Amino acid sequence: MEEADIVVIGAGWYGLAAAKTFIELNPEVDLIVLDGSPTVGGVWSEHRLYPGLKSNNMKGKLEYSDFPMDEATYRVKHGEHVPGPVLHQYLTAYSKKFDVHRRIRFNTWAQTVERIESGGWLITTTSNVSGAPEESQIRTKKLVVATGLTSGPFMPAFIGAESFNAPLFHTKDFAKNADTIQSARSVTVFGGTKSAWDAAYEYAAAGVPVNMVIRESGHGPVWMAPAYVTPFKIWLEKLVFTRLLTWFSPCVWGDADGYPRIRRFLHGTAVGRWIVDTFWGILNNDVIQLNGYDEHPETKKLKPWYGSFWIGGGLSITNHGGDFFEMVRRGKIKVYIADMIRLSERTVHLSTGEALKSDALICATGWKHLPPIKFLPEGIDADLGLPHYTSQPDPIFRKADAEILARYPRLKAQPPGNPHFKPLPRDEDDASAPDATNEPWRLHRFMVPPAYIHDRSIAFAGMLIVICTCISAQTQALWIAAYFANELDITASDADIKWEMALHTQFGKWRYPCGYGARYPDFVFDAMPYLDMVLGDLGLRKWRKKGRLAEIVEPYGPEDYKGLIDEWKALRKKAQ
Repeated sequence: MEEADIVVIGAGWYGLAAAKTFIELNPEVDLIVLDGSPTVGGVWSEHRLYPGLKSNNMKGKLEYSDFPMDEATYRVKHGEHVPGPVLHQYLTAYSKKFDVHRRIRFNTWAQTVERIESGGWLITTTSNVSGAPEESQIRTKKLVVATGLTSGPFMPAFIGAESFNAPLFHTKDFAKNADTIQSARSVTVFGGTKSAWDAAYEYAAAGVPVNMVIRESGHGPVWMAPAYVTPFKIWLEKLVFTRLLTWFSPCVWGDADGYPRIRRFLHGTAVGRWIVDTFWGILNNDVIQLNGYDEHPETKKLKPWYGSFWIGGGLSITNHGGDFFEMVRRGKIKVYIADMIRLSERTVHLSTGEALKSDALICATGWKHLPPIKFLPEGIDADLGLPHYTSQPDPIFRKADAEILARYPRLKAQPPGNPHFKPLPRDEDDASAPDATNEPWRLHRFMVPPAYIHDRSIAFAGMLIVICTCISAQTQALWIAAYFANELDITASDADIKWEMALHTQFGKWRYPCGYGARYPDFVFDAMPYLDMVLGDLGLRKWRKKGRLAEIVEPYGPEDYKGLIDEWKALRKKAQ
């Protein structure tokens, strides 16, 4: 049996940042990174780069603070969306630059993780490095699970799937099925998410007629915003990272940014709530006008069903090479608001009675929100803060609901749900499917299970949806490293930690009911105070601008978080 000091599962943004941080703080650390892919990158690994894939973020916003994406090397200019192959190149270079790459075991899956009574974790892996599956075990003192929330695709159970007789795949496997762009005479894309838009666009751009089916019994189309919004044409990424504008989002950990009085005025008074509602109304109307949803009967079908205030990670940016809406207006992409009833020979049957001839069915149906790992012993999921099913929820969560609504009365007026909503059909034995659990992720700081808070041996990185992936990955990595090294003071009582966890993990249900807030941390508009909170735990500066006015009105970016590890080293040295 092999032994290690630290094992990191996952070589995406969060796993790479975690490994790099551990190595920088202790170059002699015995560290292993496990990843089932043949290359680094997670969603940006080489085998997942489907045609036309680009980042939602634009150049300068999707990079680690200590590894700039220079234009000469990566040939992406300021204000451009970053192509998928470039991001894969960037992450590969990062892993090599910081001595992580040689420690990664590719094509190696963590099948089970078992708690060892004497301490640490036993990982059983399956690898396919030599061409034949091999099983092995690793015992580690510390474990970081950084598989993210987009590693396990959710595929619905379709009636008649066995008779479809044509490619049927999840958007995760779009790259493997890219030949259908040339071979298909028509395709159906199932879903209204960003990946559904991407797939539909690529087929239509190649001259393949597309049927885009958005469930009548679902949550409707995603919010697709231009890169620049509001009448002032503010770069959207800068909008959500300008401290002044983050105050317009009620946030249960918002006071961590150091401006509690302003937040209480905006969300605790009638006048303040009117100002907040006006702001979100302007934002909504601006996106609707810019996209021209109401100007054509077909584009109107793509108009979001709920206000952007409520959607969280359901916010995306139009980054296609051409005009998606023009393709809809010209009939290259036909939009159907209907349920899929069944499949037959190269045909998709809808609840409207229409039958769509299709040489491929591409499913943008979301993800399993559990890590693709079995944790042992049986029943440990609840203690680890993993999503699970319980018939007796802890009363503390009802108490947390009451506290959240008392603080933020605006959240009482929840948007009316879809009266026709029903979850996608799944295989009955699929316990990892989205509707198979009724408890969301329950982690302290969205990283550590409260039941293991004093054990300091396990942490989860990247189990959240934010628009500042790189900065979040770096700050979480440093927090986890300090926590593992017993250099992060945890002075709160167990009861206080549990109460704060309850507030934070219940908050999403009320704040982002039209996103994924009830399942996992999904807080696009509340990422800045989250970073403030994490940095505050570490004793590092959260106000990182020069001057109070700049702090309020200038947008934050990766450059503002440069040198975090050096700051932490200096703080440790001073404390010795």
